[in-house]
Amino acid sequence: MSLLSILKSSLFKAGSSTSTKEVPQKPKIEAKDEKIQKPAPVATPVQPSVDTQAIIAQAQSLAQSQAREIILAAKDEAFKIKDQAVKDARIQLEEIEVRSKNVSQKQQALIQSEEQIKKQRISLDDSQKEIEQIKQKLVSQTDSISEKLEKIASMTADQAKKELISQVEKRSGAEIARVIKETEEKAKSEAEDLAREILVDAMRSGATDYVAEYTISTVPIPDEETKGRIIGKDGRNIRIFEKVSGCDVSMDESPDEVKLSSFDPVRREIARVTLIRLIKDGRIHPARIEEYFDRARKDVEQLMFQEGQKLCHAVGVYNMPRDLIAILGRFKFRTSYGQNMISHTLEETRIGIKLANEVGANVDVVRLGCLLHDIGKVIEGEGNHVELGVNLLKKYNLPQTAIDCVAQHHEDEEFSSVESILVYIADAISGSRPGARHENTEEYAKRISQLEIIAKKHPEVDEAYAISAGREIRVIVNPTKASDEQLPILATAIRDEIRNTMTFPGTVKVNVIRETRAAEIAS
Repeated sequence: MSLLSILKSSLFKAGSSTSTKEVPQKPKIEAKDEKIQKPAPVATPVQPSVDTQAIIAQAQSLAQSQAREIILAAKDEAFKIKDQAVKDARIQLEEIEVRSKNVSQKQQALIQSEEQIKKQRISLDDSQKEIEQIKQKLVSQTDSISEKLEKIASMTADQAKKELISQVEKRSGAEIARVIKETEEKAKSEAEDLAREILVDAMRSGATDYVAEYTISTVPIPDEETKGRIIGKDGRNIRIFEKVSGCDVSMDESPDEVKLSSFDPVRREIARVTLIRLIKDGRIHPARIEEYFDRARKDVEQLMFQEGQKLCHAVGVYNMPRDLIAILGRFKFRTSYGQNMISHTLEETRIGIKLANEVGANVDVVRLGCLLHDIGKVIEGEGNHVELGVNLLKKYNLPQTAIDCVAQHHEDEEFSSVESILVYIADAISGSRPGARHENTEEYAKRISQLEIIAKKHPEVDEAYAISAGREIRVIVNPTKASDEQLPILATAIRDEIRNTMTFPGTVKVNVIRETRAAEIAS
C-alpha cells in the first residue's frame, strides 16, 4: 500500500471516531420574551488521535526508507552503466587497433608486391633481350646452312623445290588417280542429299524479313449521352475502366467512337467486349464495369481455347497440352502487318508441309515447328518472341527438333537441320506474298529514320544504317574516338535508348563496327 493511501485511511478512521461521540445538550430554556435570541452552537475542534499520529510517523519512516532504497538502486544502475560504457570503449579501442594493424600489414604487402612486380618486369626485359639475340643467331645459322646446301647440291633453293615436286608427282600419279575415282563414287552416292541441300538453299535465298504490329481497337458510340455515361462523374467511370482493363481509352479523336489501345491484344479484346456490353446495358458504374470485365475475360478465354483447338486440328496436330492450345488461341486477336496470326500460321504450316514432302524432310517436325514458331509473340515476359517461345516449349518437353525450328526461324541461330530451314522459308513465303501484309509507308520510314538518329547522337559514331526492315541498326564508329573496349558500352547505350524511346514489336539488333585501316603507296 502506498504512503498516500495509508494517510487517507488513517484520517478517515480518526474522523469517523470523533464524529460519532455524543455531545451533552443543555436544557432548553423557554424564552419569556420573544425578542430574546438563542445563542448559536459552538463547534468543538477535533483533535487527531494518538493512533493517527503513529500511523503518520510510520508512513514517513517507510517513505524515507523507500527513498533511500531508490537512491541506492539509482547509484548502482549508474555505476553499471558507467562500467559498461568503459568496457564498450575498451572493446572499440581494441578493434580500432586491430584494424589499424591490418591496414598497415596490407600496405606493407602492397609495397612488397610492387617491388616484386618491378623485379619481374626487369627480368622479363632481360629475357626478351636474350630471345632476340637467340633469334638473330638462328637466322644467321639458317642462312649459312642454306648456302652450304646450295654449294653441295649445285642448285638454288627454288630449283631444289621444283625438282622435289616433280619427283613426288611422278611417284604419286597412281595414288592421285585412285583418290579421284573414290571421290567421284562418293559424290554419286551423296548426289541426292546434295541436290536436296541445293534446293533448300535456292528457296532460302528468296526469303525476306518483316516486323509490324497493330495496337488499337475501336468501339462505336450511339450518342453523346452514352459518351457521358462512359466518362462518368469527374471521369470516375473511365478511370476505373482503364485501371481494370489495362488499356488506354481515347474519345477525343472521333465523336462517334472510342479507341482502345494496348500492346496486349487479348487484354484489348476483353476491354472491347466489356465496353460493348456496358453500352448495350446502359448502366455504367464502377461495380458494373468490374462485373462485365470478369464476364468478358472468361468468355474470351473460352473463345481462345476453341480457336486454338480448331487451329491444331486444321493442321493435323493432336494431343497438344491444353495450356499450349489456349495460348495458340490468342493468335485470333494478334496481327502482323495486317495479317491475322491464325491465318498466317495455318497458311505457313500448309506451305511447310508441302515443301517437306517435296524434299523428303520430316513432315511431322516441320508441321509442329510451323504451328508453334510464333507462339512467343503472345507471351508476356523479358526477351524477344523467339526466346520466349523456346523457353515455353521446353517446359512442356516438346521434341528438341521442333524447338530448334522455333529457335532458328528468324536466323537467330545457325540452322541445325533441313526442317529448320523449311520452317524459315514457309514463314517468309506466307508473310511476303503479295497482299498478305501491309504497313503505312510514312510510319515505316519514320521508324527507320528514328533508329538512325538515335545512333548518330553519340559523338563516337560516324554513320548509322537501319537494315533488315528495321530489325537491325549497323553503327560505324570512328576508330580514333572509340576503342574496342568501348564498343560494348556504346552498343548497350544505343540499345537502351531505342528500348525506352521507341515503340516497336519484335527485336532490334544493334551492331557496332570499328575498323582500322592502314594504306601506303609504293612508287
